[in-house]
Amino acid sequence: MTRANTRKPLGQVSGEDQSSVPRRLLSHATKLFAKKGFDRTSVQEIVEAAGVTKGAMYHYFGSKDDLLYEIYARVLREQTEQLEKVASSAAPVRERLATAASDVVVSTIANLDDNTIFMQSMHQLGTEKQKAVRAERRKYHERFRTLVEEGQATGEFRGDKPADVIVDFFFGSVHHLGSWYRRSGSLSARQVGDHYSDLLLDALRPPQ
Repeated sequence: MTRANTRKPLGQVSGEDQSSVPRRLLSHATKLFAKKGFDRTSVQEIVEAAGVTKGAMYHYFGSKDDLLYEIYARVLREQTEQLEKVASSAAPVRERLATAASDVVVSTIANLDDNTIFMQSMHQLGTEKQKAVRAERRKYHERFRTLVEEGQATGEFRGDKPADVIVDFFFGSVHHLGSWYRRSGSLSARQVGDHYSDLLLDALRPPQ
């Protein structure tokens, strides 16, 4: 039987508000992946936790891989939209980069479980999905890098360090958030974001 044959018509999704079904599936998949690991979590466990049928799940997601992919992809889409909005504004480049740097920290913390689970399990995705994720993440980093390069071109940022290295260094710190940040701690997500942003901008200050 093909996967398509398992899908139920949209109107048969257990009487649920249809728009809530993918959100519930993603939410419960995230919790189960965190608790048991991606490879040890079955589709049956996910649909039971979400209170839907397998047919309902396969209407939105073709496989467990698709769930893992979407857990990260939706966060990256939101971050990309926000970055584009900030980067294309008329504000000075230093202000745009500061806002972009703080925003990505805030959104990463808001989706910390999703990001952590994906980073731990990404290697279990199929080759094509891994390539797709890396391509989308590369686009985001490249857009961020254009802000650094713009400031370097005008002399506002130091030009003796390659923009690629600066961006990789910054995002290495962002990806490390899951290992130490705790929501019960003394710093809010925005405070951490602003600290990261200040450190980046200070590092880019031209030498006297």
